[in-house]
Amino acid sequence: MDDDFSYILENGISFGRGGGGQQSGSDKVKTKAKKKKYVTGAHGSGSARQKAKYREQRANRHKKK
Repeated sequence: MDDDFSYILENGISFGRGGGGQQSGSDKVKTKAKKKKYVTGAHGSGSARQKAKYREQRANRHKKK
């Protein structure tokens, strides 16, 4: 028991590999909200079309004509 305690004091506790870093294929789309059809509102949902319209307006807000 005392050996375990001293080992932990010297080395710390490791709860597994951890690692949660970036994967090599980080260019993959992970959520539907980032897919092109959803961003452009082309998948048929009325609310998505409305959101796409607002996104387009926001993107064009400060562009010179």
